[in-house]
Amino acid sequence: MSYSGERIKKMLPREYLRKHVAHDIYTALTHFNRLEPVVDLYVYNDGTKKNLMSLTGTIPVLYDDKTYNIPVCVWLEETYPLSAPICYVRPTREMMVLRGKYISSNGEVMLPYLEEWKHGECDLVSLLQVMAAVFGDFPPVCMQPQPEPTEQTSCWLQFQRESEVSTRDESLYLFLDREDGQPVLQENETNC
Repeated sequence: MSYSGERIKKMLPREYLRKHVAHDIYTALTHFNRLEPVVDLYVYNDGTKKNLMSLTGTIPVLYDDKTYNIPVCVWLEETYPLSAPICYVRPTREMMVLRGKYISSNGEVMLPYLEEWKHGECDLVSLLQVMAAVFGDFPPVCMQPQPEPTEQTSCWLQFQRESEVSTRDESLYLFLDREDGQPVLQENETNC
């Protein structure tokens, strides 16, 4: 989806320096087109909640001569550009966060660029470029390990596929298929 500076400006809550922030977001989106601006509820560590603007999506990262799309969320507080954004990697269900020098266990990005943020010298495009470069050297996510099927788990999976559990009259019933395909009804001895 294409976003104009005016459209972004209208999305921003009133507390923001709307013209400046909209321009920074628009510029970032021209360089990182898999991000999109989203106003959403941000919950601080102390439980405080605020509607903040974020850039959510993926940034391309070159790792081992291959490009990977790393899911991120860059939150802009009302004090942006005076204060640094709050950045997270947001792994999909198939991924897990790799805690390390620049990533906390909850996925928060902790870069020197953010810690040394200076208004007028730092901006969103540069931040995203630094994140992409650092993530190429220190990947922030990896694919979840898939357990190798064992004989026991494959039997369990087959049992799960072929059986059905239901309750009747507050008793637990298990339906199993016999070898000839006909269901067999077994009642659990304990009532629920």
